[in-house]
Amino acid sequence: MTGVVEKVFDTEQVNDKFRKRTLVVNDMQDKYPQVISFQCVQDKVDLLDLLGEGQEVEVSFNIRGREWTSPQGDVKYFNTLEAWKISVKEAAPMKTPETDDMPF
Repeated sequence: MTGVVEKVFDTEQVNDKFRKRTLVVNDMQDKYPQVISFQCVQDKVDLLDLLGEGQEVEVSFNIRGREWTSPQGDVKYFNTLEAWKISVKEAAPMKTPETDDMPF
């Protein structure tokens, strides 16, 4: 998925062996833009260190799902988009006038 970084959250240390971090990306579609939340876990949280709001990125991710049963016996299902690779798209190079096009 390609889009623009909306927000990079701080790392959450869930317990002594598990950490996670959230990245929010806007796909910048014309009429109905989608704001998508991705999760990075363990060593992948470091992928977000150099990202800032407004950067265009391409996110490679896996869809994860799980089932959870509450203490009352209710079953719920959760989905997570787990990012494993994030590439910053380079800005288009600025045009510079050619020497031949200059009026002097």
